[in-house]
Amino acid sequence: MSIMDNAVYVDGKRTANPASIEETCETTRERGGTAWVDMAWPTSAEIEAVAEEFSLHPLAVEDAIHAHQRPKIEHYDDVLFLVLHPARSVDDDGDGHVDRVEFGEVHAWVGPDFVVTIRRSVTPDLEAMRDRLEEDPDLLRLGPVAILATLLDRVVDTYRPVVARLRRDIDRVEDQLFSRDPDVSLRIYEATREAIGLQRATGPLVDILHTLHDDVEGRSGSDPAQDHRYVELQRNLRNVLDHAIKHAETSDTFRSLLTNALNVHSTLVTQEQNEEMRRMSETNLQQSEHTKKISAWAAILFAPTLIGTIYGMNFDHMPELHWTLGYPLALAGMVGLGGIFYWIFKRVGWL
Repeated sequence: MSIMDNAVYVDGKRTANPASIEETCETTRERGGTAWVDMAWPTSAEIEAVAEEFSLHPLAVEDAIHAHQRPKIEHYDDVLFLVLHPARSVDDDGDGHVDRVEFGEVHAWVGPDFVVTIRRSVTPDLEAMRDRLEEDPDLLRLGPVAILATLLDRVVDTYRPVVARLRRDIDRVEDQLFSRDPDVSLRIYEATREAIGLQRATGPLVDILHTLHDDVEGRSGSDPAQDHRYVELQRNLRNVLDHAIKHAETSDTFRSLLTNALNVHSTLVTQEQNEEMRRMSETNLQQSEHTKKISAWAAILFAPTLIGTIYGMNFDHMPELHWTLGYPLALAGMVGLGGIFYWIFKRVGWL
């Protein structure tokens, strides 16, 4: 199976490493401890096997099998089912710079004496989280709620580098917005996609943390020996809640800024297109004016050309060739017709 770790804790200490899920359930009931089963990218059959041993609700099991669920918290009798979306920065080309952000998925069932985590994400590092918890037996004595609170803390921590990256990207977009950089629209789109992912991941966390905080608050007083630990856990949850609220508000702000940037960019592109259309229109008008002038002068020269062509043919039977006034009249006709055409075109504004 894809079980990364499987342990039973009694009084905050690891007391057993069961070889199977069946043994985990038996040991937990016998010793009155807390079981934590951590699975990574399990198959449907593996999820169903764990669900059968811990009597998990079929609807939650179906969500875990199909995955791609929105972040949420649901109550099934005395068992909580959570879906969380931790973030991960990815360096595709290995140059040390973050190229993109991925949002994974972590499912968790939290019962009275067990926690089952299913991760389809590299982050958060649950092995390191387990080691940290095992170094603090007093916290682990609080049972599954302590594991869940720590898990939520680690998930919220994964958003910090995403927020920092988005802030740098938005600053870069704002610097390049008026530089006519053709890649700005792509950067805005990529940053908007990440801001939406952050918004979807952090928004539901606020309600989840409120619910968990109220649950921990309700446990205070049930065990005077552990009251101070519950108080400390409440304090930590409030701190995590503050961070989640801050990230959620920041993601909303980022999305608004990117939407405004996209609108400004679209306006600038439209202005450039309008300016280009104006320049093209002016060029067409200039060409039209030149065409009219050329056409007008061609028409003015047409009459003298026609007269000169006719009388330049030198036929024998052309009476005008032997007429004394033929030459001056031809010249007068050329000049007169040219003048008339010039006056007409000048009046209509072609010259």
